[in-house]
Amino acid sequence: MFVTAGGMRIDYLVTHDGAARVEMVGGNGLYAAVGAALWGEPVHLWARLGRNYPQAWLEPLTGHQIGIDGLVRLETPQDHRTFFAYLPDGRREDTNPAAHFARIGQPLPAALGDYAHSTPGQDDPHNYEPLALRPADWPERWRDVPAVHLSPSSLATHLNVPAHLRQAGIRQITLDPGERYMVPERAAYIQQILPQIDVFLPSAMEIRSLFGDEVDLGEAALTLTKWGARWVVVKNGKEGVLLVNGRSQTITPFPAYHPVNDPRLVDVTGAGDSFCGGFMVGLARTGDPAQAVPYGLVAASLAIEGYGALYALSRKAEAPARLAENKKGH
Repeated sequence: MFVTAGGMRIDYLVTHDGAARVEMVGGNGLYAAVGAALWGEPVHLWARLGRNYPQAWLEPLTGHQIGIDGLVRLETPQDHRTFFAYLPDGRREDTNPAAHFARIGQPLPAALGDYAHSTPGQDDPHNYEPLALRPADWPERWRDVPAVHLSPSSLATHLNVPAHLRQAGIRQITLDPGERYMVPERAAYIQQILPQIDVFLPSAMEIRSLFGDEVDLGEAALTLTKWGARWVVVKNGKEGVLLVNGRSQTITPFPAYHPVNDPRLVDVTGAGDSFCGGFMVGLARTGDPAQAVPYGLVAASLAIEGYGALYALSRKAEAPARLAENKKGH
């Protein structure tokens, strides 16, 4: 079985075409699990939940080979809300939902009345926010897990969990950083994370946040290998990804599955997370990051052709053919 670690959220979206989607099951851990489950592998979610997270949203996951026995249910209610607004120019914003709902002529959902953003405290290296996983949360009954993917989370989680996973016998660890700590002021902590993992999967936005808006993405990724990363995969939306080999210092570009302005694109929420889940499975199967990238690209391609975290699973049967097509094209 595979494991994806991260958040389980309740999503509120304003789409690029001006539609509102509210109270949808979501979270980076779930999107990554879906990206992995597309390949017929059993996947288990590892996440923390407040007592108020809807149980009815969790039970259907088991029918898709997504296990929920690793969810840590807290005794107190927690804030699971996530808001994203996708702008026509391709940018994404995660604050000020009132302005974005007003922009599309929709009333602000009552549940977002006091919303600030979904990741308070995630840049703190010393303290865990309530929903942040910690080493003691790892289910010791999980044996023979070939790979774990750590989705964006708190800095404290990403500093401390990888070492515990190694002690538990996990051979493959991939990590997608939290955007709140991908800033110059946290560079020393990022340098502590990178040697602990096998593949680092930041977005282009996070690279620019860390190194500056004008930085060359490939050169920045090479810098990350000098900080200790073995492999870096820079996710860059419609531009595809860059695969950077720390040992050979080579950069390999991969185009996105969809061409620019493809009419099949509906909602890009969770595309990067779905990529990471697919990449995790591909890497475990092949042992080669270059062969793993197409698994991620296909997973992301299916995720963005519909709304909601589980949409891609309705298209699961198409994944093998898309993989063969993508490998042939590259």
